[in-house]
Amino acid sequence: MDRRTALKNLTKSIGYTVAAPTIMNILASCSSDKTALWTPLFLTSDEKHMVTHLVDLILPKTEIPGGLDVNIPQFLDAMYHNIELQPNQELFKKGAEYFSKIFTQTLNKPVSSGTKEDFNVLLDKYLNLSKEDSKYILKQQKLNVNAISEKETETYSIYKFLLSVRYYSIFGYCTSEKVGKEILAYDPVPGVYNGCISLEETTNGRAWSL
Repeated sequence: MDRRTALKNLTKSIGYTVAAPTIMNILASCSSDKTALWTPLFLTSDEKHMVTHLVDLILPKTEIPGGLDVNIPQFLDAMYHNIELQPNQELFKKGAEYFSKIFTQTLNKPVSSGTKEDFNVLLDKYLNLSKEDSKYILKQQKLNVNAISEKETETYSIYKFLLSVRYYSIFGYCTSEKVGKEILAYDPVPGVYNGCISLEETTNGRAWSL
């Protein structure tokens, strides 16, 4: 199974509910940050390094902007600082700590020295799963951390971390101004209503951003 399919399967049915005006304010505050220069509010420097490379792997720049082009690491940092509750913050930190430990054990270098290619090795390790393993991980992720056995805590926490990065990458990307206006079909003041017209005919197959 390829990574994109694994990511989709592992995050299916996992959702968040947050206040829309607050999200819009966070998105606006992240719109002009420079990826290399910003100072995190929630993430440590090592976590910033990890998240930046993971976002770049999840949403790489191609013919369209990637996750780093719309400041997804800054968005995730702001969401965890301003929105997420303490239990989720603690799970994220624990997962990042375990992920960093496995990174060092696997690649024999500190996570702060990791390259995009190094992080790709770890993503393959955790996301190149069989259909059965994906179902098991997804089922496990729905459980409260207190229901997880001690021997499975590390794996559970790492997937909490990775899936959170993936969720906020896609959430922030699809709700960013740049993507909404330049990639999706954008018409803030719609005109005449035309029924029974295909999406291909009206927007060249692009989904509406509004």
